[in-house]
Amino acid sequence: MSMTLPPSSTTALVVDGGDEDPTAVLARHGKSFRFAGAFLSKAKLHNAAVVYAFCREVDDAVDEAPSLAAARAAADDLQRELHGEAHARPAVARFLDVCRQDNIDVGFAEELVRGVQGDAEPEVLVDDDETLLRYCYRVAGTVGGLMCGVLDVRDPKALPFAIDLGVGMQLTNICRDVLEDAHRSRRYVPKARLEAHGGTGALPALADPAAQERAAVVATVRDLLALAERYYRSGEAGLHFIPWRSRLAILIAGRVYRAIGRLLLARGGDPMNGRTSTSSARKIWVALGAVVAFPFLPRRRIHDASLHQALRGLPGTNTAAPTTTHPAR
Repeated sequence: MSMTLPPSSTTALVVDGGDEDPTAVLARHGKSFRFAGAFLSKAKLHNAAVVYAFCREVDDAVDEAPSLAAARAAADDLQRELHGEAHARPAVARFLDVCRQDNIDVGFAEELVRGVQGDAEPEVLVDDDETLLRYCYRVAGTVGGLMCGVLDVRDPKALPFAIDLGVGMQLTNICRDVLEDAHRSRRYVPKARLEAHGGTGALPALADPAAQERAAVVATVRDLLALAERYYRSGEAGLHFIPWRSRLAILIAGRVYRAIGRLLLARGGDPMNGRTSTSSARKIWVALGAVVAFPFLPRRRIHDASLHQALRGLPGTNTAAPTTTHPAR
């Protein structure tokens, strides 16, 4: 679904004291992305930072709300601002201006808000892979769709690959943060996979896991990181759609994030040992590896439609994806 932007009035809206510069938001919250952003032109880095700052605004509006009711209201406000039905706060106004400049489908942003809005529940409990993948699409795959416009990618065939890179990154996030999420009453690792490995998936069991539950978590995390690899490989195979300089930046960003999952696997795949993060030295090493691999990247113009079976019907996804046995959510 695409959305028509409201008439531009950004100049009046952006001049609003107290809002943080988007590049500062990126530098403070998105260190891996800011590291890769050194390979973008100044103009593209600015617009990418605007998109990132908007995504951060959406996330914080729900996660930092004082109550669940306030979180839901905040998400509703964001949707109205995107539709031009309410005065846009500076982060949203800047984002809408970039969307006009770069011809970006704001339907991706609408899905992002919908995904974050799903976290505004007393408990978030993911039951199966389809639900997980649709969540990953909404909170991260959509960012791939938004970034295509920023990076001057105009071929619609590029969108499914860009979405896959975001899905891979979010799967890595989820695997890394199992314990942290459980303490926040959220379980994104699917119950079906945990049960298949002998676990229960109950939040108290995840927050303080006994041996059997912990083993189920480790096995599930390994499964999901293997699934993430399929999405990362697809994302990289579509990078040829991106102009070369921006292509290197996105390759580095993806590989730096991918390294988190690989480091987690190297430590046994147990997210209960503490949050896995990559050092600056490792990021530099990964970036150097990306530069070496850059001329030899695979090229694929036909997307693997099976990767979007659970995503069918969402903006930018592969329309040839097979249908699922479950209704779209």
